[in-house]
Amino acid sequence: MADWVKVAGSLSAISAGSRTTVWGVNSAHAIYRYTNYDGSPWINIPGALSDIGAAADGTVWGVNAGNQIYRYTGDQGATNWLGINGSLVRIDAGSRTNVWGVDSAGGIYRYTNHDANPWIKIPGALSDIGAGADGTVWGVNSSNRVYRYTGDQDPSDPWADVAGSLQRIAVGSRTNVWGVDPAGGIYRYTNNDASGTNPWIRIPGTATDVAAGADGTAWHINTAGEIYRYTGDQPS
Repeated sequence: MADWVKVAGSLSAISAGSRTTVWGVNSAHAIYRYTNYDGSPWINIPGALSDIGAAADGTVWGVNAGNQIYRYTGDQGATNWLGINGSLVRIDAGSRTNVWGVDSAGGIYRYTNHDANPWIKIPGALSDIGAGADGTVWGVNSSNRVYRYTGDQDPSDPWADVAGSLQRIAVGSRTNVWGVDPAGGIYRYTNNDASGTNPWIRIPGTATDVAAGADGTAWHINTAGEIYRYTGDQPS
């Protein structure tokens, strides 16, 4: 697969903030961080999560099977994960100040940057969400419709409908947005909503989850849990 290089390991969810900040969880909910060395690529981090979000600035958040929310603090002290009030099934972090999640009813929440009152509800309903380092946010709903957040431009209509059909979405920045369709097809945003009738370009491969970093980094995992890093922008 010339567009992707296989990396040893097995994951069920993956998130990338940058080339050097890549995290994932496996089917047993164990947590792993990429070592930046393909010869021994993953280090296990204590804890158990079902979804994880990693940002370019090193921020990492996760949710567990009980929908409890955690922020990574293992680089600050002896406690690896700090519990944050709330209940979410999906989470993503673009930066320390751009953290979004979705609850079990599809409700959308943005982190307030104040742990005592941590979440503000945003109108709409989504099943997956992606947040970028520059404040960009995209989401998909249970019908696989695709949306880009515009609530900081038009609060009366906070989500712009973008053509396409995706069930997973990942955002590194305004220009690095990736998704996976219901059949496992991998797509990258063309940065042009009116690009013909489809603002997405198909990238070879099949996936169940995809990750996009602020620096252009992209990873995906497939139904077998196999892990791949995107190399389609590098000489073959």
